Order: sequence, then structure tokens, then C-alpha cells
Amino acid sequence: MPIAGAFPVLPTIFDERGAIDEGGLRRVIEWAIACGVDGLVFPGLASEYDQLSLDERLHLIGVVGELTRDRVAFVAGCGGQSDAESAALIQAAGKAGAAAAMVVTPARHGDDPEALIGFYRMLGDAADVPVMLQNAPKPMGLGLSPEQILKLAAAAPAIRYVKEENQPCGQRITALLSAGADLDGVFGGAGGRYITDELARGATGTMPASELTDLHTRMIAAHRLGDWATVRTLFERMLPLLNFQAVFRWRLTKEVLRRRGLIASAYTRAPGPALDRWDLQELDEILAALEDLTGPLGAATLAA
Repeated sequence: MPIAGAFPVLPTIFDERGAIDEGGLRRVIEWAIACGVDGLVFPGLASEYDQLSLDERLHLIGVVGELTRDRVAFVAGCGGQSDAESAALIQAAGKAGAAAAMVVTPARHGDDPEALIGFYRMLGDAADVPVMLQNAPKPMGLGLSPEQILKLAAAAPAIRYVKEENQPCGQRITALLSAGADLDGVFGGAGGRYITDELARGATGTMPASELTDLHTRMIAAHRLGDWATVRTLFERMLPLLNFQAVFRWRLTKEVLRRRGLIASAYTRAPGPALDRWDLQELDEILAALEDLTGPLGAATLAA
């Protein structure tokens, strides 16, 4: 069954020493499911996937699969540092019951169309899991044009979905959908900062970060009801925090989840700017302005 809707990307939760806090990850998953998500994504860029060892990714894909099985769909991030790593990850995704395997266009294959076709065909042979081509911009991915994606998908039938993250995302989504490609869906990404444009153009769903999961699920529900005024209102209310998240990324996501009572530590392994006291003051004000939608901070608990 094709997947669609709100698919937040889960962060990897660490303790203050930088070790994985599996209990914290489990709490975030349970909260997200209680919010009404259609599915969850792990690991992605918002999960600090490039800071995880292969063994850590394989183990945590199994954990997420266990907690989501028969409850919500699971999209497993299966981009590896080599083709062999990607094959191992998609095999783990299959064992975990993943509905799809999200795989970024590998920069190591450059702009060689035949190498890319071979790579995605290899994934299809490695496991019976639909592939979601994550079209990330350079240098993370290859930033393929819609025409290149369509040719690649036609030559590698394991590709059933596309996650489009190149600018302008909306125009690229329109190009893919209007071409009548044999795909099961096209998702938006980019942290949910362009979600209204993406949905208006027919995007299948969205894959934002997870700190506002409750509001993203409400937005998708309103979209399905044709209540565009509510979609627009929720987006405009969230936008200050989404813009803040674009700068501080996983640090912002984890700080909000910590303040919401879901995790004990906002520790990150990935490099990037830290929140100073002025940033924290700005975050206080942004979150206070959202309390009529989210409830007071600490409404969730750290209970096991």
C-alpha cells in the first residue's frame, strides 16, 4: 500500500556523554505515534546519520522497526558510505518491516547515469523494499533534474518514491508529477519550510524534523479535509521555529524535545553552531507564542 502524509524524521537521542539513549528515542517514537503520524523516518540527515557507525544504524533501524510495526509506516534511511553499506542497510530495513528505504543519490557515483542505474538496481536486488530516491542537493547528493530522475526511475523499477529537496522544490515536484511517471508518490522535505507550496502542487506528503510533530499531523489532517485556511494558519504559526531550525538544525530540534519533556539531553554529535543565551531567549518567546497549539512545555513526561 503506498505511503503518504506526515512522516517526521526522528533524531538520534544521545546522553550527555554522547552515547545513544535508546530509551529517549523510544519516548520520542511513542509520542509521535500518539500525535497521529502516518509514519516515521530514521535515520535521515536530521538524525545525524553521518555521525552514526554502521552497527549503530543497523541496530537502531531494528529498534524503530520493532516499535512501528503494525502501527505506523516506517521509512528507513539506507544511504551508506559505499554500495556495500547501502545494501546492508536496505537488508536491515527489509527485516525491520520498512515500507520504503530512503536512499540519497550517492555523490560517489558523480554524474554517471549508468552507475546510478546500477546502484539503484542493486538495491532492488538486495531487498524487496520500495526505494525512495532522496534527491538532495550537492554536495550531500547529486541534485538531479526532474528529467534525470524520471530516466533513472524508468531504468531502475525499485524506485517507487522521490523525496525532492532541491530548490525550487515546488516546481520540481510539479515537473515530476505532471510527467506521469510510474511512481507511488513524491514527498517534500527541506524541513517543512515550503510545505504549503508542496501540498498545493500535489506532494504525497512531507518529511520535516520532529519537534513540531503534533502540528504537522494537524496540518496534514486539515489538508486531507480540504481545509486550506487551517493549513495556512498552522504553517504561518510554525514558520518562526522552522526558520530557527534551519540555522541550528538538530540542536534546535533536540532542545525543543528536551523542553517538551521527551528527552533528558539535547547532546549532538554533529558539528554546528550552539544556541547562546540570546538564541535561547528567542526560543523561549517562539515557544511561548505556540503554547495555545502545543500546550505548555513539559506536558509530556520522561516516564519510561
